[in-house]
Amino acid sequence: MERLDVSAYEIPTDEPESDGTLEWDSTTIVVVQAHAGRRVGLGYTYAPAVAGSLVEEEFAPLAEGADALSPPATWGTLARSLRNAGRPGIGFCALAAVDTALWDLKARLLELPLVDVLPRVHDEVPVYGSGGFCSYTLERLREQLSGWVTGGIPRVKMKISREPSRDPERLDAARAAIGDEAELFVDSNGALRPKQAIGWAERLRREWGASWFEEPVSSADLDGLRRVRDAGPGGLDVAAGEYAYVLADFRNLVGAVDCLQADVTRCGGFTGLLHAAGLAAANGLDLSAHCAPQLSAHGFCAVPRARHLEYFHDHVRIESLLFDGVLEPVDGALRPDRSLLGHGLQLRRADAERYAVR
Repeated sequence: MERLDVSAYEIPTDEPESDGTLEWDSTTIVVVQAHAGRRVGLGYTYAPAVAGSLVEEEFAPLAEGADALSPPATWGTLARSLRNAGRPGIGFCALAAVDTALWDLKARLLELPLVDVLPRVHDEVPVYGSGGFCSYTLERLREQLSGWVTGGIPRVKMKISREPSRDPERLDAARAAIGDEAELFVDSNGALRPKQAIGWAERLRREWGASWFEEPVSSADLDGLRRVRDAGPGGLDVAAGEYAYVLADFRNLVGAVDCLQADVTRCGGFTGLLHAAGLAAANGLDLSAHCAPQLSAHGFCAVPRARHLEYFHDHVRIESLLFDGVLEPVDGALRPDRSLLGHGLQLRRADAERYAVR
């Protein structure tokens, strides 16, 4: 591997967004390109632009000259270099951007689709439409969720718990918009206390038929997650894991949730994802993909117990703005295009430049 190039882009949202605990009006993506001869691998993470500085200052000198056909070996070297800087958080986000670029580079050097290099266990991954922000009007909420269902995605997720007093009206609107057959998922983003969450779990299942309750309490509250999972009704899975970075984070969640989540742009890329997939399988748990659908589609085809993939509104929009070769759901699933080398994405640098922050 000859060199790493780093860029970062800040993309405004199409309207202000909020969930149970945060508000935002833009998203930053850090893009890494790994060069070997005439081949270029592309990876990225959704993280502050400072993650790009970490790639340049810490990782680039270690990665340059590494064996381009052995991403896990380079991953180990880079992960060890974070000992003093800190591995969870920005460190593993930066590592994810490099690792996904190196896997893509390997696949392109071998002239294979990435999904076959990881390697492939599934041909496709079911998706669920994700958005339904607390800041949305009822009209916008109905429009977005019903649009996914009409488009063939039979499961959707909305944000709740920012203003719990408003949630019954919002949940009523959501269920009416998607009909009785589609699955309804909800995400509190850690906004509730355990006793509150237990009460909501009963209502969510009974009144709106919800089947997925994501981060009812903070993912750092392992005891709270376990209490909600154990006290909740049958048919409503408690999930967490989007803020799991190192393998120990996933191990700590085992026994506290019904389904683990993993974000390939946070957990150290495809190499870290494969570690998490092994842990999940060893403990009889499914693994669900958090966001970054274009990378997750390839990565989760290599996860034996893959459940589904979050087709997140913001990331769908960003990846379509910045890259050629994006996948679109067919019959409620993303299927990697095995006629293309690597993951098939190409950065449209001229289009991206208007959003550049480094």
